[in-house]
Amino acid sequence: MSNFGIQGQLLEVTVVGCNKLKDTEWISRQDPYVCLEYGSTKFRTRTCTDGHKTPVFQEKFVFSLIEGLREINVAVWNSNTLTVDDFIGSGKVQLVKVLSQGFDDTTWPLQTKTGRHAGEVRLIMHYSNATKPASSCAPSAPPYGMPPVPQAPVYPTNSAYPTSSPYPNNSAYPTSSPYPTNSAYPTSSPYPTNSAYPTSSPYSSYPPNSAGYPPSLYSAPPPSTYPPPPYPPTSAYPPPPYPPPPQASPYYPPGKPFFEVHASCSATM
Repeated sequence: MSNFGIQGQLLEVTVVGCNKLKDTEWISRQDPYVCLEYGSTKFRTRTCTDGHKTPVFQEKFVFSLIEGLREINVAVWNSNTLTVDDFIGSGKVQLVKVLSQGFDDTTWPLQTKTGRHAGEVRLIMHYSNATKPASSCAPSAPPYGMPPVPQAPVYPTNSAYPTSSPYPNNSAYPTSSPYPTNSAYPTSSPYPTNSAYPTSSPYSSYPPNSAGYPPSLYSAPPPSTYPPPPYPPTSAYPPPPYPPPPQASPYYPPGKPFFEVHASCSATM
């Protein structure tokens, strides 16, 4: 892309409008207009009555380009009837993009004389002699919704190459190991086995036999039944009468009173 040789070429500039302009009126609404300056060429838009902070112009101007001049000066004023017009803000419009690409739609900032923000102006510029990039290059990705186009492989398929490996297979090599197997070595350990040592332990099992120790001075307490008998001991119910009834004597026949037995014995004698 080259923008050399622009001398005398035409550049179209459309002033669309302004936005967020600084208010220079105290009571009424301001009436803005835009001035464009490129070299010795100057243009002025109409006054947008009561445009206040967002005037709309939609006016187109044509500039004859000058070699080496790549910017346009823009200024916005407030029109007054009885007094001098009020300055709102100014800025610089760069032409690099429009001269290289042929189109530029940008909003340019405006500043006051002290460098404060004073709003912005929108310009649309066209340059028909711009060297645009070639459009014959295929896009890097297909458009959305287009099915992918099947492509033939540029390389030969695998059938053109031998299916078998050019190297000898494993059968050319001995399947068995060239090194002696473990059978060439003694299977038994050269060291004496555990049979050389006594299989039984010389020490007695735990717990040790109590016969080898002196008898204990303390005797073990006798085993007792569980649970222990209640205290005091229980007695038969009901309690025996007092005094106790007479008991039959083993020397006298049962069922007879003492005096009858005694009388019988006396008569016999």
